[in-house]
Amino acid sequence: MRDWRLRVRRLWRLWRTSLQFRTVAITIVLSGIAVVVIGGYMQYSIGTNLFSERVTQSLDLAARATVSTQNRFAAADASTESDPPLENTMRSAFSALATSSSTAAVVIARTPGQGSSAGAPLGRVSGDFDESLISPQLRADVGGQGDERRTYWQSIALPMPGGAVHPGLVVGSVVDLSTAGQYELYLVFDLVDTQATLDLVRQTLLVGFSALVLLIGAVAWLVSRLVVGPVRTAAQTSERLAAGELDIRIPVHGDDDVATLARSFNRMAASMQQQITRLATLSQVQQRFVSDVSHELRTPLTTIRLAGDVLHEKRDEFDPTSARTVELLHDQVQRFESLLADLLEMSRYDAGAVEMDAEPTNLVRLADDAIASLATLAATKGSEVRLVAPGGYFEADVDPRRIRRILLNLLGNAIDHGEGRPVVVYVDSDSAAVAIAVRDYGVGMTAGQVERVFDRFWRADPSRQRTTGGTGLGLAIALEDAGLHGGRLDVWSEPGAGSCFRLTIPRVRGGEFALSPLALPPAEAVPHREDA
Repeated sequence: MRDWRLRVRRLWRLWRTSLQFRTVAITIVLSGIAVVVIGGYMQYSIGTNLFSERVTQSLDLAARATVSTQNRFAAADASTESDPPLENTMRSAFSALATSSSTAAVVIARTPGQGSSAGAPLGRVSGDFDESLISPQLRADVGGQGDERRTYWQSIALPMPGGAVHPGLVVGSVVDLSTAGQYELYLVFDLVDTQATLDLVRQTLLVGFSALVLLIGAVAWLVSRLVVGPVRTAAQTSERLAAGELDIRIPVHGDDDVATLARSFNRMAASMQQQITRLATLSQVQQRFVSDVSHELRTPLTTIRLAGDVLHEKRDEFDPTSARTVELLHDQVQRFESLLADLLEMSRYDAGAVEMDAEPTNLVRLADDAIASLATLAATKGSEVRLVAPGGYFEADVDPRRIRRILLNLLGNAIDHGEGRPVVVYVDSDSAAVAIAVRDYGVGMTAGQVERVFDRFWRADPSRQRTTGGTGLGLAIALEDAGLHGGRLDVWSEPGAGSCFRLTIPRVRGGEFALSPLALPPAEAVPHREDA
């Protein structure tokens, strides 16, 4: 039973995955249905014609035999030489009929209901023929026809020596023996030759139509192979192109439509290779340019920052305008330095040169330290930052510097856009993953803004004054850091309801997880103030 189910599954899988198999199977099934219908009609038509012809032939033979027997009886009535004349006439007539090569059996029976007649001869039956095979209806039709002298027939199953059964035909008519009355004459014909002819026709149709179905299936297989083969080659070539083998091409044979398709595909692949190579080269040039410029700017920026720090420490000695200028210079130099650091980090990600220094880290303590480092900023904005950690497997193999950078970025954005309302940091875990969510109740974002929130240098509101002075690369770097840990960074936001960013990472480096331990957004553990 199990093997049968396995075969069914394999057949179903083959049906779903192989266009060639489906084409051949459908062709064979439809051809088989057409062959069965046509073959059945031909067999029925031929069988009917053969039987009708044999019935006509049998009726003709029976009619001639009836006339011959009636003439013999009439001649016996005119002669008185026989002793007894009626019995001898009956015997000679029966013998003539029984020795005929066209009949299998002969039955002569006196028609019932004629009364007694002295000297009337008895009926005759050939060999061991069973008279019960003649139906009462046929006897009634033959014996009760009066002066119409019609011929009736019926089909029978004719038993033969050895247990075989042949199809047969019984033809009945009446003859008169003037002094003895009316007799019924039944001639039995063996239709085995007709049945043999019909069996031969049936066998010929079966063999011929089976060969035809197989031939159609072979033709369908060949045609589908000619069509599906290039499609499979194109699919395999496409997969290899997608895997990075840009030099692979489809072999071209001939000048037909498939060859034209292959040449078009190869031209497309060559064009794509040129574009990808050009874009890759341009990307490398851009990455190298950003990296080189960032490195080259660090030296003069360091000098500017040192000079700015000296001026910033002596700002109290300047007049108010100069002091304000020095403060602005100090802030912008710090922002410029942060921008350079972010650009260098993005160039490392683009170049694939980022390495992770993982170590067992307690993420609750890490979150607590990040909250403490932004306490002054939160107090300035009037936002209360709270930590909710219900307990669990809080240790994970992570790079603490990168996770801290993600938290600082998320917390800075939450405080900056929180409108002075509380900011809640959730930490929860299970045996497979650890999740950190930062929830604010500020302005929120629209669906279109959520789709672009991780784009580089993108801001939801460019005109909005930022307290943290971000570069526009923080969330893009945070997304890369999450991916480096094998995790993901998700976002939820609604206008007027705030936003929630959730970081989910596996507890073990290289591990996998199906679901995050935290919902998005988490269930509110801290009520937020509406009067910010």
